[in-house]
Amino acid sequence: MTLSTLAGDIQLVGLTKTYGSATALDAIDLHIPAGSLTVIVGPSGCGKSTLLRVLSGLETASTGGLLLGGAPLTDQRAGDRDVAMVFQDYALYPHMSVAANLSFGLRLQARHDRRNGPSKAEITRRVADVAGLLGLDALLERKPAQLSGGQRQRVALGRAIIRRPQVLLLDEPLSALDSQLRASARAEILRLHREIGATLVLVTHDQHEALSMATHLVVMDAGRVAQSGTAEELFHRPATEFVATFVGSPAMNLQPEQTGDGRVGWRATDATVLPDVRHPAAVPASGDLVVSGTTELCEFTGDGQQVLVRNDERSFTITQHEGDSWLRPGEPMHAIIPASRLHHFDSNGHRRHAS
Repeated sequence: MTLSTLAGDIQLVGLTKTYGSATALDAIDLHIPAGSLTVIVGPSGCGKSTLLRVLSGLETASTGGLLLGGAPLTDQRAGDRDVAMVFQDYALYPHMSVAANLSFGLRLQARHDRRNGPSKAEITRRVADVAGLLGLDALLERKPAQLSGGQRQRVALGRAIIRRPQVLLLDEPLSALDSQLRASARAEILRLHREIGATLVLVTHDQHEALSMATHLVVMDAGRVAQSGTAEELFHRPATEFVATFVGSPAMNLQPEQTGDGRVGWRATDATVLPDVRHPAAVPASGDLVVSGTTELCEFTGDGQQVLVRNDERSFTITQHEGDSWLRPGEPMHAIIPASRLHHFDSNGHRRHAS
């Protein structure tokens, strides 16, 4: 791994975190690029929140190295790291106003370092700047109990970025919001990322959130990094069956190869429904795949429908778009997937074939 000295660049080298005999993080090697919006996703218990806590200094790594901008970070206390964290429950001080919540860290810094800490005028200016950036100007005198969930989320973000950290860590920051607020909050975080220029590391379990927000995506499984790269890379070229089925909704369809002992996968959007097996397109070109079955469930999605199809051997999902001749439950279904859209995985470790 080539080490970078760019501000905000994070590198983990053989990082391990254990709790007694349980291993939460298993020898992780990972590069988080400076200035990226890196999203960490994975099933419950995979270690993604533990990784965030190790980055913040709330947990200490058992072995391995952690560097920020090329400088060792592993043994630094949380308060000494140029890192800020926004928790899932926001953790605002209920007895303080919005302005006091925003300025708390700066006031603490000024009290402990009277010579180099920020002045009262500097603190007032930074509070005004952050309030303007996040649309909190009219809320500065309110207490957290007087705010909506979305407003509390913005205050928590403001309290973190007012310190101007190199790295901002977000632990499922949108999970407490309803679907409509989540959409606007995602846009808010993307805009904030563009404007402050810091490295953002966000943990989520939400597929849409991960794919739509990430400039760099990390998928974890059982304490290890299963794959990292751009969202497009992980969606279109998953390294393993686990990544293939975890990234994207609905999950990638998998079935045994017609020859050999590996498995072939395909996305629901890559299937073209045929009128019947006598249709000329049902005669596949070299490598194309034809699938058949009986339609079991059709779920309307607004601009199309997700169709669950079952045959004697397995079930799979296809996506139909508005304007297509829609399938109905109980109907026979035939579809073709072109060879260029198929993903082939071997039986030894279920890794993707090189292609």
